Amino acid sequence: MSNLKNKWFFAIVILFLAGLTEINGGELITCTSRNSKCFLKPLYCPAECPSKSPSDPKAKVCYVNCNSPVCKPECRNRKANCNQPGAACLDPRFIGGDGIVFYFHGKSNEHFSLVSDLNLQINARFIGLRPAGRPRDYTWIQALGILFDMHAFSVEATKAESWDDEVDHLKFYYDGKELGLPEGYPSIWESSESDIKVERTASKNGAFITLPEVAEISVNVVPITKEDDRIHNYQLPSDDCFAHLDVQFRFYGLSTKVEGVLGRTYQLDFKNPAKPGVAVPVVGGEKKYRTSTLLSSKCNSCIFSPAGVLKESDPLVMDYGTLDCTAGSSGGHGIVCRK
Repeated sequence: MSNLKNKWFFAIVILFLAGLTEINGGELITCTSRNSKCFLKPLYCPAECPSKSPSDPKAKVCYVNCNSPVCKPECRNRKANCNQPGAACLDPRFIGGDGIVFYFHGKSNEHFSLVSDLNLQINARFIGLRPAGRPRDYTWIQALGILFDMHAFSVEATKAESWDDEVDHLKFYYDGKELGLPEGYPSIWESSESDIKVERTASKNGAFITLPEVAEISVNVVPITKEDDRIHNYQLPSDDCFAHLDVQFRFYGLSTKVEGVLGRTYQLDFKNPAKPGVAVPVVGGEKKYRTSTLLSSKCNSCIFSPAGVLKESDPLVMDYGTLDCTAGSSGGHGIVCRK
C-alpha cells in the first residue's frame, strides 16, 4: 500500500510541475529518478530545445541527465548519432564509452553480446556477405535483443530488395509477441508494467526505446546504398540492399562488471586494444561474446542474470551520456568534442 501511495504522490507532483507556466519559451521538466541529486528539482528547457516532446520529429529533445553532477536540462537528437559515444553503425563501427572508435566484424548470421550486465543484456544479430577473395565477412547489425528483469524485447530491420523511404522496415517484439506499433509520429507503446517504452522518432524507420533508469536506445533503419557499394566494393546482390540498424545507446548506472563488445568500454579500468592512428582499428572478442540466439544470455563472458538487480553496494560506472557537440564544448568524463 505504501508503494502505491508513493506512486500517486510522485504522479501528483509531476502533474503539478507540468502545469506550471512555461518561462523563457521552455517547458518545465524534472528528473524522476529517486537516486539522483536532481530528483524532482524543477528545471526549464533552453531555447534551442524548448520541448521534451516536440511536434517536429527532426527537432532536438529537451531532457534531464539524472546522472549528471550538474542539474540542468540538455538537448539531444533522438535519431542515432553515429559520431558520439555509445554508437554502433556502419559495418559495424562502434564508439565506446571511453570515446575511442573501433570496429567489430563478428560473422554473418551469428549473434554477439553488445552489453552484458547484472540487470541488462543486449545482443545483436549480424547479417552480411563475403565477396570472393575476401578474408572476412562484411557485416551489419540487423536486430537487437534485449533482456531485462524477466522480459525479452527485440527490434529488427526487415529485408529489403531495394530501398524505398516510404516503406517501414521496423518490427518490434515483446515477450515473443509482435507489437502493432502504428506508423506515424508520434506513435508510442508502453508495457503494462511501464518498464519499457517505444516511441517512433519518424513516421517510418526510426524509434527511441526507453528502459527507465537503465538505458535509452536510438535505432534507425538504413540501407547499403549503391554509392556505399561502389566505394567499398561490397558486391551486393541485386535482390538485397542489406537494410540494417544504426544504433546509439545511453546507459544509466552500469556496474563495473559490465561486459560485451561495447559494454566493456564502460569499465573504469578498461584499456581499449584499438590501435590509435589506424584507419580501421579492429578489435576481436568473437569467442568471448558469441551467443547462440538473439535472446540468449549465455556467452563466455556474459554476466546477466534474470534476477540480477543492482544493489546499493554495487559500484557503478559514470554515465558517459551522449554528447551534443553543437556548442563545441567538452561533454565531461574526459571526452572532448572534436571536428
